[in-house]
Amino acid sequence: MDLQNEKCVMVIDENLPLGIIANTAAIMGITLGKKMPEVVGADVYDRTGNEHLGIIEFPVPILKGNADIIKTIREKLYEPDFSDLTVVDFSDLAQGCKTYDEFSNGGFFSQAIPVLSCAVCCRTV
Repeated sequence: MDLQNEKCVMVIDENLPLGIIANTAAIMGITLGKKMPEVVGADVYDRTGNEHLGIIEFPVPILKGNADIIKTIREKLYEPDFSDLTVVDFSDLAQGCKTYDEFSNGGFFSQAIPVLSCAVCCRTV
């Protein structure tokens, strides 16, 4: 993998409370790390020998958006031309769930879900 050609961005609704914005970025970051474990660097040690876990090896800017912009972006990313991208979205329904079981088995997926934010990672040529 050529990390020079990895690009990633998160777009989060700027109208959300700051704590929800931080939580949303954290959740999407964890999901990206699971989906793309090869982009997380090796653990490092400081001068005193204390270990620090590896972090992502390229920048992930967080951009401000709003519900309409994020909806447009997410709908566009469902198109076949973008099938090679890694896309993580996070909805208000997911934000409100207390457990993953509640999220995954709650029948939410029988309807369109409003998306609060979206993270997109791609490899450029």
